[in-house]
Amino acid sequence: MRFTLAALSLLALCHVTSCSSQSKDDSSKTSKPTTEASAKSSSATDSTETASATPVGSTRSVSTGDSTLDSLTYAPEGAILPGKRIFAYYGNPHSKKMGALGEYPKEEMLQRLDKEISNWQKADPATPIQPALHLVAISAQGAPGKDGGYRLRMSDKTIKKVIKWGNEHKAIVFLDIQRGHADLGGEMKYLEKYLKLPFVHLGIDPEFSMVTGHKPGTKIGSYDAADVNQAVQFLSKVVKENNVPPKVLVVHRFTQGMIKNYKNIKLNPNVQIVMDMDGWGPPVLKKDSYHDYIQKEPVQYTGFKLFYKNDFRKPGSRIMTPEEVLALTPKPMYIQYQ
Repeated sequence: MRFTLAALSLLALCHVTSCSSQSKDDSSKTSKPTTEASAKSSSATDSTETASATPVGSTRSVSTGDSTLDSLTYAPEGAILPGKRIFAYYGNPHSKKMGALGEYPKEEMLQRLDKEISNWQKADPATPIQPALHLVAISAQGAPGKDGGYRLRMSDKTIKKVIKWGNEHKAIVFLDIQRGHADLGGEMKYLEKYLKLPFVHLGIDPEFSMVTGHKPGTKIGSYDAADVNQAVQFLSKVVKENNVPPKVLVVHRFTQGMIKNYKNIKLNPNVQIVMDMDGWGPPVLKKDSYHDYIQKEPVQYTGFKLFYKNDFRKPGSRIMTPEEVLALTPKPMYIQYQ
């Protein structure tokens, strides 16, 4: 799909305010849509829990059906977690406001990524870090669009561009879905050919899963365990059919109601599930949210999001240091910067 920068009118929904509320009231609203373009386990101990079965092979042997994708050579082997900690820059190359991924030119962005990774590596020398780029590949929109989906799919060109960056930099790539009113299965299908690559993974954002029928950005959405299980089964099928390493599924969360029936989420040896605490605010609020929504409702692995700008929005607030984040229990194995 071709699109202009102006067409990305709601891509800033979770990026200017950015998954912004850490309110404990599920009825709380995100900021109004802007017109600016922007593109089980019973416990989780240090995020090291895995499903018991053995995952399938780790070498891609099936074509994606796309000659450009098939020409890419980066092919990491085996499961990433818990042997490595994933460190991701989040955003979209069509927006400077939604995150570090699009805020800077490619080379500067990658240099900043590497510098930040070195800080985290010093904080925990024992755990190698896997670089990552986390692209919002399907963005929630304030208008319904031709099919009423309230979402915009990034073009093949845009998605391939970021995947190529990952290939060049030996960084894994996450494709994130803000489904709006669209069907999750259909959006995952749109991304399937990219997910056949051994270094491409998936993120799903409940904030913009508008099961109540509201417009994205007017209320916080949600996913049920059944939706998470649907994504897990989809990824497991990709893994088995394409003989690639286990996929990582990142599920964003910053309120109680964003994930329903978490105990019914089913682990799968071919998929590693990360519950990512991605609200912004002062350290005390971020720690409380992590405790209430991630630690107290464990699934498998945990993640933590930091904001270069929004974590400073409240007077006296600041961004947490690597040491502070790594002092959390369980230790997050996925770190994301926006």
